[in-house]
Amino acid sequence: MTEIVPRPVAATRPLAATVALWAGQVLFAALFIFAGLNKLFGLQQEVIDQFETIGAGVGFRYLTGGLELAGGLGLLVPRLAGPAALGLIGVMAGAVVAHLTVLPPATLAVAPAVLGVLLGLIAWGRRPQTKALIASRQR
Repeated sequence: MTEIVPRPVAATRPLAATVALWAGQVLFAALFIFAGLNKLFGLQQEVIDQFETIGAGVGFRYLTGGLELAGGLGLLVPRLAGPAALGLIGVMAGAVVAHLTVLPPATLAVAPAVLGVLLGLIAWGRRPQTKALIASRQR
């Protein structure tokens, strides 16, 4: 019986790219941890009002806040940064849809769209770690 053991992820990217990836992850982690806590604890009335406008209830605000908090924390763990970025892309896609449909003006959809693209770069940069994580879970 042969056991498949994932190889360690080798550092093949240039130092500048590694530093840029980490800087992006730390900045996005801070952003999403704050945004998640803001939604969970209702720190800004504007955020509470936006979720009331959406009409999905306070539970949806808590769900969104929890996803943002978990994603922000996940961005700080190299092994989890890729999946965390992918999950946050989903949250940002929902924000784009909300801004285009029920939260005017529609031009506010640009910010979560740009964040989603930048999160895609982080997910791409953490591809080797994500593959290793998936391989380790398939045993």
